[in-house]
Amino acid sequence: MAQYIIIGAGISGLSAARLLKEQGEEVLILERASKPGGLIKCDIVDGHLFHRVGGHVFNTKIQKVKDWFWKHFDRNNEFISATRQAGIYLHNRYLSYPLENNLYKFDEDTVKAIVSELLELEKVGKRKFSNFEDFLKGNFGETLYNIYFKPYNEKIWKTDLSKVALPWLDGKLPMPDHKEIITSNILRKEETNMVHSSFFYPYKSGSQFIADRLSEDIEITYNIEVESLEYKNKHWIVNSEFEAENIIYTGDIRKLHDFIKLMSSSLKNRMEQVKELKSNGTSNLLCTTDDTTYSWLYLPDKDIPSHRIIYTGNFSKTNYPEGQRKSCTVEFSGNTPLEEMKKTISKLPGNLEIVDHNYEPNSYVIQQNGDRDKIKSLKKELAEYNFHLVGRFAEWEYFNMDKAIESAMNTVAAILKQNS
Repeated sequence: MAQYIIIGAGISGLSAARLLKEQGEEVLILERASKPGGLIKCDIVDGHLFHRVGGHVFNTKIQKVKDWFWKHFDRNNEFISATRQAGIYLHNRYLSYPLENNLYKFDEDTVKAIVSELLELEKVGKRKFSNFEDFLKGNFGETLYNIYFKPYNEKIWKTDLSKVALPWLDGKLPMPDHKEIITSNILRKEETNMVHSSFFYPYKSGSQFIADRLSEDIEITYNIEVESLEYKNKHWIVNSEFEAENIIYTGDIRKLHDFIKLMSSSLKNRMEQVKELKSNGTSNLLCTTDDTTYSWLYLPDKDIPSHRIIYTGNFSKTNYPEGQRKSCTVEFSGNTPLEEMKKTISKLPGNLEIVDHNYEPNSYVIQQNGDRDKIKSLKKELAEYNFHLVGRFAEWEYFNMDKAIESAMNTVAAILKQNS
């Protein structure tokens, strides 16, 4: 019997396992795939590195995450330090990112409308907003909202933005200063304060390198699907086969109701309440492309179904065959048919040619108003049974890699304190 069973070998599960092992704890990970990584998994296809779900890089402003992460990697020899080169492709022309700092590139009437709205918003001052739509309109004005923020975010989230909860996007939303926006346009200043204005990327194997390193010396059973979780005599039994005192679950919170065999009626009700949480999958094309200086290119146009291109070939020269065209990933929200994706890339720059494609059923979680309270209550009650929720899908939070690591760190610290 293990002290801890961790369900899922994504970045959250791997981080939790590594943290526990560093404290001398016995850990077993159960993973349904054939290798570690979860959303950060990569494959090599015809010599090109394919981030099957987006393009994952590492950076953080969380000091404890930074300190812990770099204990496991050689920053100078195993990683490349890069400056984020983001752009926007709107109406067949390139604009710099963030868009609000590049208003001078619009026509005169559009600029006047945007500036007039920004000045009015500045008079109103800071306000509290109840949802994502009101936040965007109340900070950038109707014109910028309709040109960029609405079409882009509706493509990603595929939901009514007025129902998206704001606390869920804490730390990920642009926090504009209206005077600064106008000043930046006059002085043509570049944005340098974003979390990923610079980032680190593995020299070889992309984010798979991170997953592989963190999985070293961790006991992992692959190709196993969790079908039942039973709490018996203060122990957890998984699939009537694996037993542990503690469970760290990084899977889909919505599925708990299907395979947890217990317990109180209140807990059953709480699991029932989270079954209808919303999420989107992503469809990804691995393509070859003409050379470009961009790392990310955002696509707000309504007639282009994809929402971004990630130029992973620019992240490392090992991401594509020597002497050949570089590669990129074109990302679509939802299950997009291959034929539609083929039609879409004909509208995109770079003379894109498809190498491979992938569909991930769950990539983007969506919190609506009231969801966080439901999840918090369920998380608290499960912890009473030594069952802990960690990560993007278990906590239903839109975590980047560093936030997933932080969640694992906080959870492991709390468990060890409780069990001491």
